[in-house]
Amino acid sequence: MRANQVKEMTPEELEQKYRQLREEHFKLRFQAASGQIEKPHLIREVKRDIARVLTIMRERKESKDHRDEEK
Repeated sequence: MRANQVKEMTPEELEQKYRQLREEHFKLRFQAASGQIEKPHLIREVKRDIARVLTIMRERKESKDHRDEEK
């Protein structure tokens, strides 16, 4: 997932994507622990996608808080 794709998402879509990625990360970790994972590189990719989503969510919250302080 590209950062541009994440920036275009609505807050609701970001929340949904975050939950989806956390679930996927859990499943991949479970597969890795049981030795059944076929593509171990996906764990790193999913973690990075989670970080992207959280970063955009935080940036939007901070910009909203900053605008509220100026009023």
